[in-house]
Amino acid sequence: MYKTQRETEIHKGCRVKEWIKEGGRCWWRARSDDILIGTYPKSGTTWVIEMVDGIMKGGNTSLCLQIPSMARAPFLELNPPKPFPSGLEMLQSLPSPRLVKTHLPFHLVPPSFLEQNCKMVYVARNAKDTMVSYYHFHRMNKRLPEPGKWEQFFENFLTGKVAWGSWFDHVTGWWKEKENHQMLYLFYEDMKENPAREITKLAKFLGKEIDKAGIDKLVDHTSFQNMRHNPMANHSTLPANIFDQSVSPFMRKGEVGDWKNIFTVAQNERFEEEYNQWMSRLSPRFRTEL
Repeated sequence: MYKTQRETEIHKGCRVKEWIKEGGRCWWRARSDDILIGTYPKSGTTWVIEMVDGIMKGGNTSLCLQIPSMARAPFLELNPPKPFPSGLEMLQSLPSPRLVKTHLPFHLVPPSFLEQNCKMVYVARNAKDTMVSYYHFHRMNKRLPEPGKWEQFFENFLTGKVAWGSWFDHVTGWWKEKENHQMLYLFYEDMKENPAREITKLAKFLGKEIDKAGIDKLVDHTSFQNMRHNPMANHSTLPANIFDQSVSPFMRKGEVGDWKNIFTVAQNERFEEEYNQWMSRLSPRFRTEL
């Protein structure tokens, strides 16, 4: 019953959940010091939340270990069954400056974020690894439809028939707007390759000064192994009827190139054909291995 009530449907060209349409996009009022953290699902969302929150706390990572990340950066479009609060309700009660998480494509971002000239951080991950991670996330997330067999999910992902729509539209939609707003566009693969460099870039964008010792502390705090065992980041506080981590852990591998363990040769050829059709020379460039 839990999954059959949550079918996705098309809204403004994006395959999204019914509750996104009813989630208060137009009446939501951003504050000028809100920080919007946007990603396509399974692209390093929790990772960058920990980085941003650590930076906003001046590099004091001990303060990040007191409250779950989902409460420190509420999910804007989250609308769970009662008695759980919605993302909008959680955000209303937070003091400024607020961290706001979203998976919305840029054209569905509430207009008040743009009107208030809020800072926005977007993280993009290569589609192949995103697809694999999203498949396993569907398997364990009881609020998403059953993914079916990998072969079917592969096709659904390529054609945008998944929650939050087409990966191609998502990453290019945010990319096209990065020069028009206060936006820092980051890549998951760059964060894996040199986290200290990307944290430094984030701190500068957010107007915060963090010394080398603080950067090193944040690198350690946000390492995959530390986050995987951190109950304030790994969502282990959620009950199994929401996230069943016995099926697949929320933080599964966090690698670049894991797609090679599941893609067949034919699927890789099919993917490359689709990728070349959708991504122009003006699109962001992605690395599928390091």
